Amino acid sequence: MELVPIGIIHSPYKRKGEAPHQGRARNEEAILEIYPEFQEGLQDIEKKKHIIVLYWCHLGKRDVIKTATPWGPEIKGVFATRSPNRPNPIAFCVADLIKVEGNKLYVKGVDALDKSPILDIKPYVYELDSVKPEDRL
Repeated sequence: MELVPIGIIHSPYKRKGEAPHQGRARNEEAILEIYPEFQEGLQDIEKKKHIIVLYWCHLGKRDVIKTATPWGPEIKGVFATRSPNRPNPIAFCVADLIKVEGNKLYVKGVDALDKSPILDIKPYVYELDSVKPEDRL
């Protein structure tokens, strides 16, 4: 398996502990800088209001299989949490797309640390990406 970063996140969160537990709860702006060889893939993205950002938690610990969450002392399996510390530290967030300038996407709602590699960007589609309470199993 080979992952190729398509860009880098410029975030106000420089060190572990500075990033919020959920980016949607904060209003800070971040810049997603897409590398020039992938810039054509941004065509029409400015028409989107929200995007899904998949990124690599480059400072995450990869040997964690159980962890406590910020909301309680009980230990849970890492796959039942959103911890950045996990065997493959892939994270995602739904970001508000503010504006696009060339290869830079200005967004709000990102909880990534500065210099986190971007793995992929997808449009957020409410009808596909949200689960209504009555649709839950």
